[in-house]
Amino acid sequence: MDEVEEPKPDQEILEGRAKVRTSGKVFYNPVQEFNRDLSIIAIATFAKLLRQERHAKNKQISDEDNLVVDIRSPGIKYDDGLCILEALSATGLRSIRYAKEIPGINNIIANDISKEAVNDINNNIASNNVENLVTSSHNDATMLMYQHRREKQFDVIDLDPYGCPSIFLDSAVQSIKKGGLLLVTATDMAVLAGNSPETCYVKYGAISLKMKCCHEMAIRILLQCIEAHANRYSRYIEPILCVSADFYIRVFVRVHSGAAKCKNTTSKLSHVYHCTGCDGFELQPLGMRKPHQKNNNLVKFCLPTGPPVTRNCQQCGSPYHIGGPIWTAPIHSPDFVKQVLEAAPPYLGTFKRIRGILSMVLEELVDVPLYYTLDRLSNTIKVENPSMLTIRSAILNAGYQVSYTHTHKNSIKTNAPAHVIWDIMRCWEKLHPTSQKSIANNKVATTILEKSPEKEYSFELHPAANPASKQKGLVRFQQNPLRFWGPGSRAQAMVGQNPMLKSHKNQGKRKRTDDSESLE
Repeated sequence: MDEVEEPKPDQEILEGRAKVRTSGKVFYNPVQEFNRDLSIIAIATFAKLLRQERHAKNKQISDEDNLVVDIRSPGIKYDDGLCILEALSATGLRSIRYAKEIPGINNIIANDISKEAVNDINNNIASNNVENLVTSSHNDATMLMYQHRREKQFDVIDLDPYGCPSIFLDSAVQSIKKGGLLLVTATDMAVLAGNSPETCYVKYGAISLKMKCCHEMAIRILLQCIEAHANRYSRYIEPILCVSADFYIRVFVRVHSGAAKCKNTTSKLSHVYHCTGCDGFELQPLGMRKPHQKNNNLVKFCLPTGPPVTRNCQQCGSPYHIGGPIWTAPIHSPDFVKQVLEAAPPYLGTFKRIRGILSMVLEELVDVPLYYTLDRLSNTIKVENPSMLTIRSAILNAGYQVSYTHTHKNSIKTNAPAHVIWDIMRCWEKLHPTSQKSIANNKVATTILEKSPEKEYSFELHPAANPASKQKGLVRFQQNPLRFWGPGSRAQAMVGQNPMLKSHKNQGKRKRTDDSESLE
C-alpha cells in the first residue's frame, strides 16, 4: 500500500478569494470546497432576499418584484448587514471567504474550541485584511450560541462538524434570528444510511433504513431532527436547499417562530414502511390537516388511520421494516434554488458541479419523497436492465410524473404508485423474458412475476423523458477524486495538495489483507 504524506506545517492554501496558512494541526478538507462554494452563493442569495423582505415590511409593500434594493459589495461592513457565526471554524478559511466573497455583511464570528485553531484563525484574518468583518472566538460552540439566545442573535449560523451535528442544534435554533438561515452538515452517512439504526435513533431521533434511496432519506432524517429541536421553542423550519454530495449531506433551512405554525409539523413527518424483499416503500403521516367544517379559513388537525400497508408486501409477499419519522414535506424552494443558480460566479472552483447539481435539483419533483433505482428494480426480478429513457418514457406515457434526483444517478422519483412501477417492470419482462434458471429459488422475483399486469404499458420514447440537465451535458454526479477520499480523521489535518488523509481503521476493514500496513 502506498504511503500517505503527512501534512506539512505552515503550508499555504488557496481557495476562492482567500489565502490561508495552517499550523498542520488544524483540520482542512479540500473536498469540501464544493460545500464552501455552495454556501457562499446561498448566503449571498439569502442576504439579498432578507433585505427585500425587510424593505417590504418597512415600506408595507407586498409586491417584492417592484422593490429597489441597494447593490452591495463584499469586503465592506454594513450596519444593517448579516451577522454570521461559523461555530466550528478550524483554519478560518470559510469565514474569511464569506467576508471576501459575500456582499452585505456586518460581522462574522469564527469560533473554535482549539487554541491552535484560534491562533491560525487570527493569523489568517490578519493576512487577508478582513479584521473589519471577521473576529475570532475561542469557545465551546454550544456555550457560545447559548450566550446569544436572548441578545445579539445571528442572521446566519453555519454548523459544519465532524460527524453528527445534533449536539449543536438545541443552541443553534435558539440563537438564530426569526427567519434566519441555518446551514448544517452531517458526515456520519453510515449511520444515516441504515448501517446502525439504533445509533441513528440515539443521535437523530429516527430509525434509518438500508434502502437504495438512503441518501435522500438521510437528508429527511436530519431535517426532522432540526425541526424537533426548533419545535421545543415554538419555532419551525423551512428547507430551501438540501444536497447530498460526496460523503456528506448539507441542508440550508430558515428558522421561523410561531407556536400556531408548529402544529403543522406532524403533517410534515411520516414513518416509512420498507419492503425487505422488493425495496418498495409506503409512507404513514404522523398527522393530517383538513379544512374546518364550519370555517374554510381554518384547518383541523387530526390523526390519520393506518397502517398504509398489509402485513406483507402486496407485490412480493415480504415483510416490512418500519423507519423514521422522516421529513416528507418539500426539501427545496425552487425559487430560491433558481436564484442561487443564477447568482453562481464562474470563478468558483466547483462552478460546473454547482451548475449541474442545482439544475438537477430544479428538475426534481417537489412533493414526492424518496425514490426507486433502476438497477434495483431490474435486479429484483433478474431482468435485462432497460435504459433510463425507456423506463421514464413508460411512466410518462402512463400519465404520471417522473424525475431524477441529484442524490443517485439511477434514481426514479415518481408519483406513480408501487403497483404501477411493478406492472411496468412486468411488461418489460414480457418483452425481455427472465431466465427461469436465474429465479428458480428466488421467491421475491417469482411472486412478482406470477402476477399479470393490470394493463399494457407503452415504452415508446416520450419527448419529456430526457431532462434538460442531461441534454446539456452538465456535471451532475461526482466521482471519487482522490485515494482515501472521505470525511477524514478527526485528529488529522487535510492540507493543500496532499493526498486525502483518513483514519486507516475505517479503510476496508471487512476486506483488509494481512499485508496491509497501518497509516497511523
